[in-house]
Amino acid sequence: MFSVLDDEEKDPRRLCELIAREAFNIYTEEVETEIKIGENGTRYIKDGMNVLTHCNAGGLATAGYGTALAVLYTAKKEGKEFSVYADETRPLLQGARLTSWELKRNGIKVSVLCDNAAASLFAAGKVDIVIVGADRIAANGDVANKIGTLGLAILCKAYRKPFYIAAPLSTFDMNIANGNDIHIEQRSGDEISYLGGRRVVPENVNIYNPAFDVTPSEYISSIITERGVIENPRRDKIASFVRR
Repeated sequence: MFSVLDDEEKDPRRLCELIAREAFNIYTEEVETEIKIGENGTRYIKDGMNVLTHCNAGGLATAGYGTALAVLYTAKKEGKEFSVYADETRPLLQGARLTSWELKRNGIKVSVLCDNAAASLFAAGKVDIVIVGADRIAANGDVANKIGTLGLAILCKAYRKPFYIAAPLSTFDMNIANGNDIHIEQRSGDEISYLGGRRVVPENVNIYNPAFDVTPSEYISSIITERGVIENPRRDKIASFVRR
């Protein structure tokens, strides 16, 4: 935003116009990026599939179309029929509150489940693929995303199901060697100790509440970006993909 300002410009109205124009340019670029992610990822969605997702990677978290959900929206527009399972995503319930609302609003069949029911869903043969977003991707392909993502990746490996990440190239941080170098926010214990305004955990009990976890690259089948898909993402492959 600073780069678009003219140091010689003193008129406040003109300065506001410059900043507003750049803001809308950023918004337009972001929407175009999300649409391309959807187009590049729709190949993985087949008729009759059951898709599992975690947290919210839709329009409410982005410029309006989404990343992981952009793939589903694009598949829906292509006429594909499939069902989605949305983890509730404790403790802030982004899946239950946001993802299910978005999917229902867009005419996609969705069911919400408790996070700890995911393993039984796999065991029952009701998951064909998992697709989620990402908050940061390290140079080696390790991915930080909402807490609970790692567990789904491990389940995919155990049950031989593909695990996909959908994220823009801006999510890659090539200055971070691997997931060990990604700082994980520890959030307030009140998010867990209180439920519906009532305390459900005894006083003076320690709370472990990381906002994110890190999924190693070897658990990831592909990373879907606006430029294309990185299959079996590894350091050398990612470096050449990001640079091109």
